[in-house]
Amino acid sequence: MSEICSAVAHLHSLNIAHRDIKPENLLYSCDGPSGILKLTDFGFAKHLDSADTRPLETPCYTPYYVAPEVLGPEKYDKSCDMWSIGVIMYILLCGFPPFFSANGLPMSPGMKNRIRTGKYAFPSPEWDRVSEAAKDLIRKLLRTDPSERFTIEQTMSHKWIIHYQKVPETPLFTVSVLEEEKSQWMEMQDEMEMTLATMRVGNEDIHIKSLKDSNNRLLNKRRNKINKR
Repeated sequence: MSEICSAVAHLHSLNIAHRDIKPENLLYSCDGPSGILKLTDFGFAKHLDSADTRPLETPCYTPYYVAPEVLGPEKYDKSCDMWSIGVIMYILLCGFPPFFSANGLPMSPGMKNRIRTGKYAFPSPEWDRVSEAAKDLIRKLLRTDPSERFTIEQTMSHKWIIHYQKVPETPLFTVSVLEEEKSQWMEMQDEMEMTLATMRVGNEDIHIKSLKDSNNRLLNKRRNKINKR
């Protein structure tokens, strides 16, 4: 988390909002302990006008990591990145996101409502071994009001980040949760294939008229022109 925050701190010092911070965009420069964590994919990144307090309005985001203000009609600023950092921290400590869709959709109405209201939890047993300092930082990053949300400077100064090298070797549930998801991957693939097969069956029931039987005005006009030649 310290390395992630360092990358975001550099961007924010240049008044740049990344707008798509997520695990998929965090890559190591090489394998092994000497690898440097790098923040990638600047397709949504935007340099902000320092004169405008809320210069962003385009809804650029990935559902799991989107800040509530990005979902609404109001403008927003680089504090949207801090929400994403809070979501990533949550996932790293337990193995699953704080906000998700129960019905498999990328963004369900219920998920959107939970993001906007900041409704999430630290369920047992996954969070029983996580320190109060870590939970405190997450709470301050996942504040729905951007003006009350921790900035990158405040985050870097938080005791959980400052003392990251002195934390105890507490075993977390993250690895076991991710391993469970891995073991269920084949089952998920089978379900996806069944769904696609059902969709294909549905498409086969659609009857497409031939050009001869069609009563489309544009086609009839074109047909008449051809017949007059």
